[in-house]
Amino acid sequence: MENRNENTVLIRQVIRLTARILSIVVIGVELLLLFGEGLYPTTTMEWIGLLFFPIGISAGMVLAWWKEGMGGMITAGSLVAFYGIHYLSVHAFPKGLGWFAFSVPGFLFLLYWYLSRDIKGTGR
Repeated sequence: MENRNENTVLIRQVIRLTARILSIVVIGVELLLLFGEGLYPTTTMEWIGLLFFPIGISAGMVLAWWKEGMGGMITAGSLVAFYGIHYLSVHAFPKGLGWFAFSVPGFLFLLYWYLSRDIKGTGR
């Protein structure tokens, strides 16, 4: 039984470390795209979309370094809101998985939070 707990702790730590490393990579790429390519939103909907992606997604990942659950929820919520704003503005969802890929660290933070919460809740 003790070996199982050690494996669970190791898996959780790997998930957390992976989420942290990927969050640094994602935020770095977002900054490169933001400042390298330049964004020139012209409509109110584009400005609102920019608020959720990349700003909301990045803010969620930064917060997740201290509060994994809350930060992961902000990242996931920002992605959903971005998809909604995009659909409302152009009547289609964004194409490809690239948009989702940028939020993967947020989902990993949520997974870590869930696994940690489950273990604390059962007294293990």
